[in-house]
Amino acid sequence: MQVFGQHEKQTLGQLTRVAQRAEHAALMADGHLGYVMPIGGVAAYRNQVNVAGVGFDIACGNAAIRTDLGLADLRDRPGGLRRGLERIGDEIQHGLTFGIGGTNKSRDAPVDHRLFGDPAWQAVPFRHRAALRDKARKQLGTVGSGNHYVDVFADEKDRIWVGVHFGSRGFGHTVASSFLAIGQGAEWGTRVPEAEVILDLGAPVGHDYWHLMNLAGRYAYAGREWAVRKAVEIVGGREVELVHNHHNFAWEEEHFGETLVVVRKGATPAFPGQKGFVGGSMGDDSVILEGTRADEVAALQIQALYSTVHGAGRVMSRTAARGKRHRRTGKVLKRGKVSREMMKDWVDRKGVVLRGGGTDESPHVYRRLSDVLTAQGDTVTVLHTLRPLVVVMAGAGW
Repeated sequence: MQVFGQHEKQTLGQLTRVAQRAEHAALMADGHLGYVMPIGGVAAYRNQVNVAGVGFDIACGNAAIRTDLGLADLRDRPGGLRRGLERIGDEIQHGLTFGIGGTNKSRDAPVDHRLFGDPAWQAVPFRHRAALRDKARKQLGTVGSGNHYVDVFADEKDRIWVGVHFGSRGFGHTVASSFLAIGQGAEWGTRVPEAEVILDLGAPVGHDYWHLMNLAGRYAYAGREWAVRKAVEIVGGREVELVHNHHNFAWEEEHFGETLVVVRKGATPAFPGQKGFVGGSMGDDSVILEGTRADEVAALQIQALYSTVHGAGRVMSRTAARGKRHRRTGKVLKRGKVSREMMKDWVDRKGVVLRGGGTDESPHVYRRLSDVLTAQGDTVTVLHTLRPLVVVMAGAGW
């Protein structure tokens, strides 16, 4: 196993258990405890796929667009830079849909996308198919909750970028949870405990999962590209360059002289020359990077299964950060370690316009992205450093 960075004993234990049934495994420097397989984990199988490894948010990933705007263009708008950024934050918050179960109400929502006619829908049981397709249609291009976002950045040359982070929404979650159930002998839609379910791609159930997973991948790509282009439109720019990648997915790839199924759970593909967008936190820089093109690091890249980090990596659980309240009364049962004042102070010092965002997503709960990239060594090369100007997320603002 190739391990980058320092990790808690439980995280390493999860990776060890996964590696026992995989051909190869690795852990990226932003790794932390997950369901069954650690976030930041990578595992390769022969003609098999690990359903929990791909995860509940199938095809979660990042997309970033470099626009034709510079910071000076925003500074010259009426009201100056800060007021202009505040308007952009407000318009993104109201022009896109954030939160659990939200539906895309935009007039140009991609409800007629060709993926809704894809043959892979036949793998969904007939009695569930229409309802799932309807949910997917309504949610395409919505951002969701948690650590999912729409951000506006400036790079080292003050060029304006727009980035998004989210996955396949309720569609992907339904597919993942249903195949976890089927793999444990239950029916589609049944709620079961998280467990390591490994499916043979040659078997009917593995075949069906693989095709629906790939459909969820196309769905996530379509949603992110619509959302990031919508945000670019709100900012008032035009697209110059798009960088786009999944980090919760499985791919058939060539490694160690054979074709393997590589499952990346919170890990970004990083073959030599392949670009990726990796986010930090609401109060930290993000980067555009690529797999390094140098023979001297090739051996380490091979052991990493040509993978790198997908973010900064959590160091504090959501419950620890925000505390715990009684479900019915709202009474505080345990105070969180992060207050809204702490979060506000951090992002204000960074100069970020924040819309939404909970204390469980505060910069305090994450590592610094620069540290995890250092721990990845020279396997990746940073092309652009993106400092956040506007961050829009689900959740309460101030």
